Amino acid sequence: MGRSWKILIGAVVALVVLLSLNALAVDGETKPAEATVAGGEILSLPGGDLQVVDRGPEDASPIVLIHCFTCAIDWWDPMIPALAREHRVVAMDLLGHGGSEKPASGYSVPNQADLIARALSRLGVRDAVVVGHSLGGGVAIALAERSPQLVDRLVIVDSPPDHRDGDLGIVASLGFAPVVGEAFWRLKPSFAVRQGLGVAFAPGFDVPDAFVEDVGRMTFSSYDDSHSSFDDFTGERGLSRRVRATGKPLLAIMGADEQIIDDPEAALASFAAAVPGARTELIAGAGHSPNVEAPGRTAALVLGFAAPNRAGRDGARHEMQEPLQNRAAVRGGP
Repeated sequence: MGRSWKILIGAVVALVVLLSLNALAVDGETKPAEATVAGGEILSLPGGDLQVVDRGPEDASPIVLIHCFTCAIDWWDPMIPALAREHRVVAMDLLGHGGSEKPASGYSVPNQADLIARALSRLGVRDAVVVGHSLGGGVAIALAERSPQLVDRLVIVDSPPDHRDGDLGIVASLGFAPVVGEAFWRLKPSFAVRQGLGVAFAPGFDVPDAFVEDVGRMTFSSYDDSHSSFDDFTGERGLSRRVRATGKPLLAIMGADEQIIDDPEAALASFAAAVPGARTELIAGAGHSPNVEAPGRTAALVLGFAAPNRAGRDGARHEMQEPLQNRAAVRGGP
């Protein structure tokens, strides 16, 4: 064997070793919770600490906001002021996202829903209008399945009714590849993250720097496991069938210029066919994230749908096992 071949083989072996060591290091990374947004508070909960923002009148009917994959509370910022004028608005970072804790595991959709249920119980919130964006839509539905007393009605924003109805694009796909994904995660230049996030909006949308930073706060485990867990959840049973089984009223919203869901009109039709009385809305000029791209229109739809909800239904606010006053486990934010 010639010298050049020995050098080449040695280089390949060294690269494989480096990639393997990097994969081990990246897979094992964890991060504690920290307040990352103004008014953010950390709830210490069994199963993980979550960052929450609680706005609006405490005695008003509640609206709960659950963000999308790789997103955070700040994706709701354009909508919160309008919602919080007459409603109590609780937005929270999912486990592994934003300012919430990033453990080594625990990213299944049912586990995320159970953790949110604990947070809402801690805050004294029930009978809420729960709004979920994309992955957040799946978590919202799981919350209705597992803790129905907490959910009065569901709003699903650009969540695919079936697990086959979505494609995050080539940049995101690279991040899910074994070993290669960990290497890509280690490098992940801002321009690549920005390009990957572009599919979450209509073509030509200028992705905010803050959204790129949200991805940077994640760990590889939270990124990879959150995606695969959503696929597992929707693959086991489609979201439209799950909503129907909950019996909760549904508003399904889609952006007309979707780049992730192939046919948003067909997706809305699927929800309408599966859920009796479901309302559906297609928002022109918006892509996968109308809560960011068309916040006024999206907020108006949520407010109109939330109108039948009433604060203090059946005295529920006063019957919670963990009343609002019990906030000893909350660590303050900025």
